[in-house]
Amino acid sequence: MSAYAEQRQLVSDACRVLAARGLAEGFLGHISLRVDENRLLVRCRGPRERGLAWTTPEDIRLVDLDGAAAAPGELDDWSVPNELPLHTEVLRTDPAVTAVVHAHPPAVVAADLAGLAIRPIVGAYDIPGAKLAAGGVPVYPRGVLVRNRTLAGEMVAAMAGRPVVLLRGHGLTSSGGSVQEAVLRALSADTIARMALSVVSAGGRLADLPPEDLAELPDLGPAFNEGVAWSHELARLGTPG
Repeated sequence: MSAYAEQRQLVSDACRVLAARGLAEGFLGHISLRVDENRLLVRCRGPRERGLAWTTPEDIRLVDLDGAAAAPGELDDWSVPNELPLHTEVLRTDPAVTAVVHAHPPAVVAADLAGLAIRPIVGAYDIPGAKLAAGGVPVYPRGVLVRNRTLAGEMVAAMAGRPVVLLRGHGLTSSGGSVQEAVLRALSADTIARMALSVVSAGGRLADLPPEDLAELPDLGPAFNEGVAWSHELARLGTPG
């Protein structure tokens, strides 16, 4: 467990962020982080499973792309997620991706089932979210457990190179060049889904931001979009940033 201690802490914190933000209300969901070409750290189920809100670094185990222990003792009392192929197929497909998030946000599921796509309905309220939505957030239309490479391949095909895909009647998968980026993208998708549901529930109609307004939104840079944003999420947990 001394190997990759900092990375295990990061993935553990990220799991608790998902729970604190309501994207993983129970014990379902997981986050992975690629450490090299053939190995990843992933939240596993252990002997004291209590859900994502109580994830510790000990729950983050080192495995290979086929789900086998990648070092002695890594899976003695732990089991990999049933949906590990969801992570590994994304990592196999895109070398630029280092982190994958899978969560079950109720608002995302509800909005999709209501026919509400993740659209650029907000602007400066959430600039990274607006740009994510403007690029498109596709949907994998099968409400299945993504537990083998065939189903994971279908999901990746539906993803079509985009960083986030909704899983109908299930949740979402988010990817990124870092754990922080993958989690923050998932949070943005959830924020927009919640906003869409609120607008429609109030009798309003959704309208996309005009192209000229989207073009005017600046890129505030990773130091702000990820650095400050992640420090804020850790502070919400009471964890030093």
